[in-house]
Amino acid sequence: MPGWIRAFATTKPRVTGGAVGIALTLALVIVAVFAGVIAPVDPFASVAPPLTAPSRSHTLGTDDLGRDVLAGIVHGARTSLLVVLSVTLLASTIGVSIGAVAGYRAGGIDDLLMRLTELVQVVPRFFLAVLVIALFGPGLDRLVLVLGLTSWPAVARVVRAETLSLARREFVEAAHALGSPAVRVLARHVLPNALPAAVVVVSVNAGTIILMEAGLGFIGLGDPHAISWGYLANNAQRFLRVAWWMALFPGAAIALAVLGLNLLGDGLNELLDPRARRVAGL
Repeated sequence: MPGWIRAFATTKPRVTGGAVGIALTLALVIVAVFAGVIAPVDPFASVAPPLTAPSRSHTLGTDDLGRDVLAGIVHGARTSLLVVLSVTLLASTIGVSIGAVAGYRAGGIDDLLMRLTELVQVVPRFFLAVLVIALFGPGLDRLVLVLGLTSWPAVARVVRAETLSLARREFVEAAHALGSPAVRVLARHVLPNALPAAVVVVSVNAGTIILMEAGLGFIGLGDPHAISWGYLANNAQRFLRVAWWMALFPGAAIALAVLGLNLLGDGLNELLDPRARRVAGL
């Protein structure tokens, strides 16, 4: 078999996985953005008899209080996306800043920041979130703050590694020789080349954030004023034998969202990492 055919056969599953990840992630974003159009009813409102099976009038059925399951899943996607975007923004800001400074300055500052990173990395995020919510009450703001302040170590480590390598490249040394200040060199020459690797880590972390938010909702520690997939799954436990749809559809939504974000991360890794492209034959 010719080499190019073998390369094509090897790369096709990877490319397909990345495309599936993009499609699933894009679907999550579209559903969250247009939740009010897709399901205009209030997800907390009773709109039909309780435990109505999926039908033409209620595509995914109703729960024990007569609330539309489709509306709950659609509006739950908005909650998940809000948490993911907020946590990602906070964690990325902290992680990129610490990783860039540690890698660029090196020496004692690098050691200090990496010890701080290791300290935060060993903190059990889920149990810390449970503790904070138990002490201060449920709320999306508290959840975002806890997850954001504990999700940055992986980003910091990747950015630090990339910065350590880039800081010794010829174009960076040339910028220093021309008299550019360190902040400008870091912002214009180092970070733009270090961020692609961080994007991959962020996309994979997003799936973990969705699972943690759903897990907190499942054990009853989610925001009571915001519908979530975890809340729907928790509410379905008592009715598994008589209303299978109450557990199936929220569980499928969580699985597809996490799968899409993980596949998106794999696709971005192949697209942005030259070594992965060479292995894949791209």
